[in-house]
Amino acid sequence: MTSWMDETEDHVHRGRIKVPYTWWVGETGSRFFAALRDDKKILGTCCTRCRMVFVPPRKDCGRCFSRSLEWRELGRQGTLTTYTTPRYQEPLHPMPPPFAFGIIRLDGADTGLTHLVGEFRQGELEAGLRVEAVFRDDRQGNILDIRYFRPVR
Repeated sequence: MTSWMDETEDHVHRGRIKVPYTWWVGETGSRFFAALRDDKKILGTCCTRCRMVFVPPRKDCGRCFSRSLEWRELGRQGTLTTYTTPRYQEPLHPMPPPFAFGIIRLDGADTGLTHLVGEFRQGELEAGLRVEAVFRDDRQGNILDIRYFRPVR
């Protein structure tokens, strides 16, 4: 008896499949992104027990595990704590060079926000540099409503 597999021909097709999907950022993320979109405000959450301020906001405290957090509006300025600058251009990069990926500690926050850094001169970036958020005109309710952070001059 022959197997059905003996009567088939192997065929291999290499390709890419795009799988569109939608995910919900939850109650906390939704409020954060709505404030960026509607009011150009950056919100964080502050733990009522240990006073840790989180940006992006969290539903519970990552330090003491309390679920009692209060919303806080933070300013648009902060300090660049670290960064890396891509030296090449890729189609997946969010903007043309020169730009940097940085971690920004906003004034009043205890955690860093990972984001883009733009509008800087060669050699200007360093840890400790004061930066400010630049918002898009056409905001859509996501983290890229903050176009990037730029040096405060």
